[in-house]
Amino acid sequence: MAAAWTPEQRLDALAGADVVVCSFLSPAEAETASRVRLVHVTGAGYDKISFPHLAPPALVANTFHHARPIAEHVLMVTLMLSRNVAAAERALRRGEWRTIATDAEVPFHPVLSDLTLGLVGLGSIGAEVARVAGSLGMKVRAVRRNPAAPLPDGVRLDWVGGNGQLHELLSASDVVVVTVPLDADTKGMIGAAELSAMKATGLLINVARGPVVDQSALYAALKERRIAGAGIDVWWGQPADGVVPPAALPFAELENTVLTPHHSGHARITFERRAADIAANIGRLARGEGLVNLVARPVPAA
Repeated sequence: MAAAWTPEQRLDALAGADVVVCSFLSPAEAETASRVRLVHVTGAGYDKISFPHLAPPALVANTFHHARPIAEHVLMVTLMLSRNVAAAERALRRGEWRTIATDAEVPFHPVLSDLTLGLVGLGSIGAEVARVAGSLGMKVRAVRRNPAAPLPDGVRLDWVGGNGQLHELLSASDVVVVTVPLDADTKGMIGAAELSAMKATGLLINVARGPVVDQSALYAALKERRIAGAGIDVWWGQPADGVVPPAALPFAELENTVLTPHHSGHARITFERRAADIAANIGRLARGEGLVNLVARPVPAA
């Protein structure tokens, strides 16, 4: 496991590598891996691979299998937030029995079939969220880059629009789930204007990448109760220097949040199937066969 190696050890190994399996490849590491034939990302996201410094012959592939556990996480967080589970649990630990029968300020729970779920993105994760949410009676809407594209198998939507119709989606949704990949077009996609377009009772759940959502705008919207709550599984940095959760603002002090350490996809089946994908692609490479899940190199900004 190279994670425990020093930077020098990593560079030495990369210099002679034909295949690199990683989730992160810095500019210096990419330049050092000059003879690499395949960089296989250990998950779906490849935004931490330094493509500009990677030798042109190198192929990059990724792998998935995390959609179902992430979809289940989204539904769990939706229930936790809409039913005020964290607040009720804290109160009970303090010895307070607060229900609609004992406290007029305690709200009734919604049921999932009363809620509209809006998806920002309809890739493998978004599609699985749509399937699971739809099976429980939720109304599901989505925006995607190409709204005219065929829907994924088993996905039924009440409405689908293009990314230019994001505000329409936000204003109509009780739960907004962010699932888009991070790139130049999606960084900061959910900012102050977008959060203002949401219902005051709306919930935001981000299982994409932290920087897709503007950190300061989200914190302000939550603190000022301009949206009802948020589930944050992805962050704006790494947990370095003892900063947990890794954010510039104190989200952990907010009571209308469910915070998790980027683990929504961490089911055993995810890693077993990813390992099988990676091994199979390395075998194909050795036999001179075509690889699966190849990633197109990002086009450099003009």
